[in-house]
Amino acid sequence: MDKQNAHEFLDSYNKIDAQLRQLYGFKPSQSFSDMIRRSAENNSVIRKYESDLIDYARLRNAIVHQSTDGRVIAVPCDEVVAEMRLIERLLCTPPTIGGVMREKKIVSIDDSVSVKQALLLIARTDFSNIPVYRGKRMVGIINNRRIIKALGEVSKRGESLDRFASETPVGDIVRESDLFTYYKYLGRKNTLQDVLAAFEENRKLLAVLVSEHGAVGERIENIITSADLVAVNKVLEDYN
Repeated sequence: MDKQNAHEFLDSYNKIDAQLRQLYGFKPSQSFSDMIRRSAENNSVIRKYESDLIDYARLRNAIVHQSTDGRVIAVPCDEVVAEMRLIERLLCTPPTIGGVMREKKIVSIDDSVSVKQALLLIARTDFSNIPVYRGKRMVGIINNRRIIKALGEVSKRGESLDRFASETPVGDIVRESDLFTYYKYLGRKNTLQDVLAAFEENRKLLAVLVSEHGAVGERIENIITSADLVAVNKVLEDYN
């Protein structure tokens, strides 16, 4: 069991080492610990397990450099081996959005629909982010924030709110800039770590918009909000 644990630990260690060098182009001379510190700036998996991995680098050195006559001096416990295997899987074969996330029902509207109809749709469905399409192209997201902002501007001008809401196409009030301020495009092949990173990097983010390739204008297949992050983290913790 001692040798088996040591073998499995070193196998995961070497795969993590190789993956980091491939991902970030580290020099052969750079130590594992140095790679971990540098990778933690850009990789959420490494950032989460940074301190553990630096400790495991010392354990690896003890196993490799202090074992003599086939005897294993430092023995990783089962919990350490399991964590190294988990880190290896998360880094080398990470779970993808399309592979593990349940697709939600997506309610969308045409950009010619009136603001009033859009508001009623939000109230009826309780969906807070509704894709707006012009033909087959997604041109924006309508939400309570955008509608309230538009109505507020109308009110300041002293114009009729009811007339504006009834006669104005929703396409007139959506803004492409919102898509890059409050939303993040990702594709089905992006990882769950990419989802977590998106919310970490942008505190204003309302949702991740998932399409086939993560390209602007593609049909939205799934919408991941902050309310889904508990489920995302659960998948990552149970990943095997």
